[in-house]
Amino acid sequence: MTRHQLQILSLVLVGVVSFGLPLVLRSPTYLHILILLYLYAYLTSSWNLVGGFAGVLPLGHAAFVGIGAYTSTILSLQYGLSPWIGMIVGGILAVLVGILIGLPTFKMRGAYFALATIAFGEGIRVMVENIDYIGPLKLNGPRGLEIPPLKTGLTHFMFAGKEPYYYIILVMLILVITITYLISQSKLGYYLNAGGEEPEAAMALGVNVVRCKLIALAMSSFLTALAGTFWAQFTLFIHPKSVISLDMSFEIAFIALIGGRGSIAGPVLGALLLRPVSDFSRIYFGDKLPGLHLIIFGVVLILVMLYQPRGLQEPLTRAYNRLLDRLTGARAEQALGRSRA
Repeated sequence: MTRHQLQILSLVLVGVVSFGLPLVLRSPTYLHILILLYLYAYLTSSWNLVGGFAGVLPLGHAAFVGIGAYTSTILSLQYGLSPWIGMIVGGILAVLVGILIGLPTFKMRGAYFALATIAFGEGIRVMVENIDYIGPLKLNGPRGLEIPPLKTGLTHFMFAGKEPYYYIILVMLILVITITYLISQSKLGYYLNAGGEEPEAAMALGVNVVRCKLIALAMSSFLTALAGTFWAQFTLFIHPKSVISLDMSFEIAFIALIGGRGSIAGPVLGALLLRPVSDFSRIYFGDKLPGLHLIIFGVVLILVMLYQPRGLQEPLTRAYNRLLDRLTGARAEQALGRSRA
């Protein structure tokens, strides 16, 4: 078996295990944790399109989650539109907001860009938290919006059990990983990497760095807003501090930095490591030590930056490649021994 065949086989095995887990994992609590793990892997992969490939550090992506959540919920509650339609509308609205944010902020560098995105994200949260109505649209201020579970089924994006949500977010995660892979192999991916590492050199070669970053931000904003609709339909209740929180923005960035920003597997590996830590710390220490998971993330981030500055995906990728080398080497030796015999 060749190295390429082994890689395909490993991906198939991961897919079979992922799609088969709900058949053997009957605990709603653990299924809930897995759904959140996939959700944050999806969010971080969406963030990675701009925060990884473009070489900037946006820290306000929760604003796009909130835009997606509020848009689909308001359209559903007030106008009876399917959440699937609201999901697309929310994504388009997030693209417009993302471009408005990106036009002035992409001219900034380093910490200034990160601070500007925090300011935009927090500004949107404060606005939603203090406004009950925008014209005919009811935001309900800090009280948030509750989605009554009146109709269930795929059309209404509402289900009695957790299994359908599991499969929906799993498909969404596969979709965003596929998009990330295609972009990494495209001209846009090369331009983003060049503009992120050496923007002056890239511009000297004719690359429109700001335009490429805006395209990446638009795609990232759209995909992130889709997760907002999923979150709203999964929890059936949204309020500013749950979907537009600074904690969520930081957590998305932490997962990417620890897993390995700019890589395809990094966001998934980071979520696989950190989301269980976050969930179990909230379960066991949430009342006594709120925010403990962010402290743990900070400690892990410091250690990773000291010893693995390119993220955990690098040593894990090396280990995976060594395993493939041993397997293909063993196969080659066996084939050679048979031919000699």
